[in-house]
Amino acid sequence: MIDVYTWATPNGHKVHIMLEECALPYRVVPVDIGSGAQFEQHFLQISPNNKIPAIVDHDGPDGKEISLFESGAILLYLAGKTGRLLPADVRGKYEVLQWLMFQMGSVGPMLGQAHHFRLYAPEKLPYAIERYTKEAQRLYGVINRRLAASTYLGGKEYSIADIAVFPWLRSWKNQGVELSDYPHLRGWFDEIANRPAVLRGLEVLADQRQPLTTDKARQVLFGQQGS
Repeated sequence: MIDVYTWATPNGHKVHIMLEECALPYRVVPVDIGSGAQFEQHFLQISPNNKIPAIVDHDGPDGKEISLFESGAILLYLAGKTGRLLPADVRGKYEVLQWLMFQMGSVGPMLGQAHHFRLYAPEKLPYAIERYTKEAQRLYGVINRRLAASTYLGGKEYSIADIAVFPWLRSWKNQGVELSDYPHLRGWFDEIANRPAVLRGLEVLADQRQPLTTDKARQVLFGQQGS
């Protein structure tokens, strides 16, 4: 059994989807990031950067318990544990890994900034909104060009690279993007959105996440509270 400390966010969804794709048994431990649960001491022992998701695998690689934080590391761990969704050959493996790193280094951080300044910032800053909206559109263009030449991000087969990127693109409207402008990406997106394991993964805690409607929730989530 794997304990998943998580919430219904793009980074959380990555791990939910991976667990479902791999048919691994798991137990969901909700971490309400709007209420500040990510700063509780027991969670910080697992995730010292106070971010979800994190996992505790009670049947680790040596038969002993192991805990992991950072969604990219968790995807790699689960791929290694199951032998799925990451090619075994060296060339194929690194083709996938470069796109996983692209998500971790560019897609997540930049689309997160687009969300923040377009939707949540207490002051509307035209420079920031324009900067991150244009960067979101640029990144969608990178993905679209890749998918014009490749069935999936990592190559011919569906992989952890697709699992990592897909949840971040579900809020394309909030990022100032029109999905129809990226036809190759749109076809890939629609295919993945209809995978049974993806649909199950996206349902995890979906009924518990609430819109950020209070100043306190915004302060907690955007780093003005906690340490």
